[in-house]
Amino acid sequence: MKVSVDVPKCIASGQCVLLAPEVFDQRDEDGMVVLLTDSPAPELHDGVRDSAIACPAAAIHLAEL
Repeated sequence: MKVSVDVPKCIASGQCVLLAPEVFDQRDEDGMVVLLTDSPAPELHDGVRDSAIACPAAAIHLAEL
């Protein structure tokens, strides 16, 4: 799996961090998404998929490899 984020689309809801904290974080100054890894381990894939679904701004993009 390859993960990318469209930071300008992010509305800082934090759903991604709640669902996959090993993969996503938020900037302290404005809450915008920070991608910690673009190639998460297989055991994290379900949480990353859930994050993409839960993102209200559709700012998370996944490519299944």
